[in-house]
Amino acid sequence: MPQPSTDFGEELRKRRLEAGLSLTALSGAVHYSKAQLSKVERGLKAPSRDLARLCDAVLSADGALIALIPTVPADTPARPARGEVNEEDWIMQLSPDGTSRFQPMGRRDMMGAGVASLMTWRSDAGSRISPAAGVGMLEASRSLFTHYRRLGQTMEPGLLLPVLIAQTHTLRELSADAGTGTRRELLALGSRYAEYVGWLVQETGDERGALWWTQRAVDLAAAGGDRALAGYALVRRALVTLYRDDAEQTVALARRAQSGTLPPRIRGLAAQREAQGHALAGDLKASLSALDRARELLARQQSSSDEPVIGTMHLPDSVGMVTGWCLVDLGRPREATEELNRQLAQVGQDAVRTQVRYGVRRALAYATSGEIDHACALTAPLLDGVATVRSATVTTDLRRLARVLARYSDHPSVRQLGPRLGTLSRLSTSRGETSP
Repeated sequence: MPQPSTDFGEELRKRRLEAGLSLTALSGAVHYSKAQLSKVERGLKAPSRDLARLCDAVLSADGALIALIPTVPADTPARPARGEVNEEDWIMQLSPDGTSRFQPMGRRDMMGAGVASLMTWRSDAGSRISPAAGVGMLEASRSLFTHYRRLGQTMEPGLLLPVLIAQTHTLRELSADAGTGTRRELLALGSRYAEYVGWLVQETGDERGALWWTQRAVDLAAAGGDRALAGYALVRRALVTLYRDDAEQTVALARRAQSGTLPPRIRGLAAQREAQGHALAGDLKASLSALDRARELLARQQSSSDEPVIGTMHLPDSVGMVTGWCLVDLGRPREATEELNRQLAQVGQDAVRTQVRYGVRRALAYATSGEIDHACALTAPLLDGVATVRSATVTTDLRRLARVLARYSDHPSVRQLGPRLGTLSRLSTSRGETSP
């Protein structure tokens, strides 16, 4: 829990007076009570990050007020150790109660553990697969991958992860016996599967497991001669730091992923992540500059019908949506609602996870701007989707929304929404263990 500090309160009061605003005027602008602002200024109450963002924007502090909010120290997400593509056994336990586990083990550790099995089978490691079989597996796996990503929009990660892990293993295993050209394509597709597994694992709330899978995606891609995915791994690591509210590390990782040697799409996605990091820090100019760079880079991307898209495939205008996202963190909720309204109107209704993710953020923007009835009206139809997709990242914003609405606990719409919102904001998102 944040501790009261006179530093923020003194700086807030100084900037408020310099701007010629009374406490009443500031209260009306940020939708916090005059009494609460008075306690914050006198160092009797700790400010939330949301309050700091709003005050920073209203008083044009360019991040100075946000910088005074202490953050919980967190280690930079470490890059997991590289793994040899074919020197690791994967063990998966599937339980009827929905609790599943995944554990990678070295071959020697596996033999030493003496793991008992009811059933074993093996493929002939010395025989090459025929070119026709390799092409057939590639075509089938690409088609399945598109379907799996669509399913990931409408179901919780724990139900989809076992089949995705198994498919990744199959592609990895087949690559060992394929001809050179087919091997590269099998490894490239396997890396996309592994990267998607990493994202879904993060959706369960398991950061360590997510980073492990992202590194395995890099290893598979590199084994097939593709070094570019290592750049996207930095974007994924930056997503972890983003949800830790670590603006500095988010920006640093995203900038490292914007090397001129990487494909425009990866650099564009990295620029979007950089913009989100700047938004956390309250730096409007830097955030908008990064978004402009992202739009220019993503416009230059060359699409291939054979390769799955890196990053989201459900946002018609990802830069526009991320702009709305950033405006919330920049303390500009009214501008955010306008942009998010435009962008959500373009998202397909079958993209439930995407609708929920950005829909909750839109509701947060409305609540932050004081439009409580509308915020509640937007939130209510999203809650079934929240329960369905069980996303740790969505839950982060849902908890933030619940905290804002808690300030209006006597409001009829809040009283009606409150019980279920509270339940879902406390919901555990993980039904399995996927960490190495």
